[in-house]
Amino acid sequence: MPFRDDFRWGTATASYQIEGTPTRQGGGESVWDMFCRRPGAIKDGSSGVIACDHAERYRQDVALMRDCGAGAYRFSLSWPRILPEGTGRINESGLGFYDRLVDELLAAGIEPWATLFHWDLPLALHYRGGWLNRDSFEWFAEYTAVVMERLSDRVSHWMTLNEPQCFIGLGHRTGVHAPGMKLGWEEILRAGHHAMLAHGRAVQVIRAQTKTPATVGYAPVGVVKIPASSRPEDLEAARTAMFTVPQGNFWNNTWWLEPVLRGHYPEDGMDAFEGARPPVLPGDLEIMNQPLDFLGANIYNGQPVRRGPDGRPEEPRQPHGIGRTVYDWPVTPEALYWGPRFFFERYGLPIVITENGVSTSDWVGLDGKVHDAARTDLLHRYLLELKKAVDDGVDVRGYFHWSLMDNFEWHEGGHQRFGLVHVDFATQQRTLKDSAAWFRELSRSNGESLTLENLEMPEKLEALERLVTEPAR
Repeated sequence: MPFRDDFRWGTATASYQIEGTPTRQGGGESVWDMFCRRPGAIKDGSSGVIACDHAERYRQDVALMRDCGAGAYRFSLSWPRILPEGTGRINESGLGFYDRLVDELLAAGIEPWATLFHWDLPLALHYRGGWLNRDSFEWFAEYTAVVMERLSDRVSHWMTLNEPQCFIGLGHRTGVHAPGMKLGWEEILRAGHHAMLAHGRAVQVIRAQTKTPATVGYAPVGVVKIPASSRPEDLEAARTAMFTVPQGNFWNNTWWLEPVLRGHYPEDGMDAFEGARPPVLPGDLEIMNQPLDFLGANIYNGQPVRRGPDGRPEEPRQPHGIGRTVYDWPVTPEALYWGPRFFFERYGLPIVITENGVSTSDWVGLDGKVHDAARTDLLHRYLLELKKAVDDGVDVRGYFHWSLMDNFEWHEGGHQRFGLVHVDFATQQRTLKDSAAWFRELSRSNGESLTLENLEMPEKLEALERLVTEPAR
């Protein structure tokens, strides 16, 4: 059998992208509610005010998860839905929604995996400084304690933060995500430092207050580098590049992983941000560095790397004509081999693929069905690589497809469709795509349906090896 007997096959979502604004259930606004009102912030002018109306339609959506064959469901909790001001008063209606959702999942035989923060910071806390305020990590601890008191008798799998590279980097540096700020490196490192403190304090609260044995992880972006050839020097160049902090670039692994998993900031990172330093106080790194049970990795693609003439890693261009998703991301199945392998080699933690998927151009056909052959083909290719990583000894415990359903895709609005389920945003009609049936068989067979039969695999390694002789551009 290609995957372990207790391997989790699941789907994933995030609160603001599917639920509808918390204010409809007595909650508070988040920074994304504010950001979506900014003219031009969202490509198609949409927002998460309604999104997929999941807060009202969750029973239907849990039934769809079951139809997709999902044995587990990764969802995020909306902080302002539970604590409208971010601290203090609890919104019973909002917390009750998650009570009902968890009960519905368990009744359907679907294991809940909860993420505490997937970017929807309470707007009230943003006005108190948000992640720039050192108190933010204690605000997060208070919120975590409320959640644990209510849900930890039934939820045992937890993730703290999703993709700090995005909510700090894209939200506070480039401004393309909420709250839409463009700050300098000193402020960025301060906000990131507080976020990682929040992670550590949340782990402490989970361990201290859980009512059932807890499995705890962390889900940053997996920035993956792929050896450009089978030569040992290119493999080592890719490994080095994957754990390097590029100059002036928040889009990396080790700045966000070393403090959490090893208790220190990476040395090369301390010189990478124009002289800026994180505001480390005594005891901070000890708070961040809490024991974890797994490392979540959100992986969609990777970049080939080779050893350059000076011995340093360099990134050749992607091959001409490489497949591209609707998001214009390159199709690089090997990312789901090298990413888990390099993470497992370095940190020794079990790996869970907490996000992987593809945006394709989907619509309901004249026959009433959604034929998304490109999605099933891409997933097949990527998961064959994950299977190879497992066969090579990488401890992978689960795979969560992004996403269960088409949703509000942040600054792209409804322009990107990642779901196994098609959503007509005007009518809220759900339609299972062909990929849902494929995923159901994948889960039912525990991956045994992944074969090369009738699948034309690209000669990617040979294509990458040809790049070795081409100059970088």
